[in-house]
Amino acid sequence: MDVKDLEYVNDLLEQDNELREKIKDEVAELDKKTRTMSGLLNRIHSTPAEQMPALLGQVKPVLESCRTTTAAIANVVPPTQFWRWKDMWTNSLRSAVFAATMVGYLETGTLLTLPQVRDVLGIDPQWSDRYALAAEDYLHGVISLVNELSRLAVNAVTMGNFEEPIKISTFVKDIFAGFSMLNLKNDPLRRRYDSLKYDIKKIEEVVYDVSLRKLAPSRNQAS
Repeated sequence: MDVKDLEYVNDLLEQDNELREKIKDEVAELDKKTRTMSGLLNRIHSTPAEQMPALLGQVKPVLESCRTTTAAIANVVPPTQFWRWKDMWTNSLRSAVFAATMVGYLETGTLLTLPQVRDVLGIDPQWSDRYALAAEDYLHGVISLVNELSRLAVNAVTMGNFEEPIKISTFVKDIFAGFSMLNLKNDPLRRRYDSLKYDIKKIEEVVYDVSLRKLAPSRNQAS
């Protein structure tokens, strides 16, 4: 190869390395925030219902600060190179989706949609060729939410909150029904979807036990 050609290729490699390090630095910041949120949200399993708003008050500022970090990542990634660098932030973004949807459930009892999560995280649709919330990442985050809610169904009972498992059961079954209508061809996503059956079974066992012992009002009485 010609020396000039080698120098040109070497320059391209150096540019890629520099860009990779810049993206890595910004993703590390997002990862740090998602770890903080995950640590705080893990406390839901030992936090009484009346203290939950105070706990969410600690999580939400961190969640809101992710908007700055996502913007920083988008500013670093060159146009049209989303798919080239996406794997660098996939895990962190899925964790952020989990945190956003968990906060949404704990506040409203509903599931945040993909556009709503995108808004919470400050991901501008105009960045789609640089940084975006892919449907696959959103779904992985939702599955993580269900995984955590199956734990909460058990731990809520130990704290004397006997109605929470019933609410969780209805919520999770609705999500599972939605997933069943999707054409999931992605193997990792499909496997994780299949695992939801075990979460549902775990939650149903808790609900059955609570109902059998008449620890919570029946749905007819509750309505």
